Amino acid sequence: MKIVRTDAELQTPIVDAALRKAGHDLITLPDGVDEQTLIAAVAEAELLLMCYAPVTARVIDAAPKLRGIVKYGVGIDAIDIPAAKARGITVVNIPEYAEETVAEGAFALMIALPKKLIPLAREMRSAGWAWPEPAWLGHDIAGKTVGIVGFGKIGRSMARMCGQGFRANVIAYSPHTPPGDMEAAGVRHCDTLHDLLTQSDVVSIHSVLNAGTHHLIGEAELRAMQPHAHLINVSRGAIVDEAALVRALQEGWIAGAGLDVFSDEPLRREGHMISPLYDMDNVILSPHLTFYTAEAMERLERETLERCNELLEGRPVLVKSADPRLQRQTGARYL
Repeated sequence: MKIVRTDAELQTPIVDAALRKAGHDLITLPDGVDEQTLIAAVAEAELLLMCYAPVTARVIDAAPKLRGIVKYGVGIDAIDIPAAKARGITVVNIPEYAEETVAEGAFALMIALPKKLIPLAREMRSAGWAWPEPAWLGHDIAGKTVGIVGFGKIGRSMARMCGQGFRANVIAYSPHTPPGDMEAAGVRHCDTLHDLLTQSDVVSIHSVLNAGTHHLIGEAELRAMQPHAHLINVSRGAIVDEAALVRALQEGWIAGAGLDVFSDEPLRREGHMISPLYDMDNVILSPHLTFYTAEAMERLERETLERCNELLEGRPVLVKSADPRLQRQTGARYL
């Protein structure tokens, strides 16, 4: 069978080798492939693996033999799922491979910002030493209030690390999570996002991106945060109004930000909405790699191959995600 995998820069040697060993014709396409090239590539394909490349309705319509789309990752906002469902094409993601991993990445950003690790490292490289002057005065995590936006599995992991690990006071806003679930985890429930923002020393975003969360954090929300607060986003860039965030950091509405995701990736030092943040000491920019550890990639490849084999062998595909967009699919089975 012909299989197309986009975003080849994210190497998946286990998946690629297994599919080729099974006799399939695997075509890999680079990151940033244009729609027309992808349309040509999927013309005879029965399986499409993607990570970042947009899979539009035009791409889906151009693939009459396509039986499944496997997102080897979590977010599915780049796939036109209604178009796939209309064709009876099963869409599946790999939602569990990096829950702890991404939470650790968010925690690393949260630690690095108040401890001023990035500017201190820069000072050590340039000057050789730094004395205990006010410019380097950091802050503790213990006793601070960490606000979690989105209390799914990654948000829960982040809450545990902050609360049980570092004795922070953890609060959360998550409209679809019963308050009792938060309280059982030692986390105080907030009725509104505004309540969380006004109380938090750190705000960490762990929501999915959909129509309801697009620009969930905008100018009004950033102005509601405390001036000494930090914003962490390892979820999806478009959850934050990035133009408003740039103004917030330039004008001092908030103290800093740690960002691993952006609405337009990859970043560019010039000509990108986020470009003004590159040289700010109170900002950490990470290239969407909080998921990228040896352990997480091994889990991702193993599960991706399992989903591929189910599709190729005509078996029901296991959908582990609770995202409503992936529910009620023909040819799928659910936990």
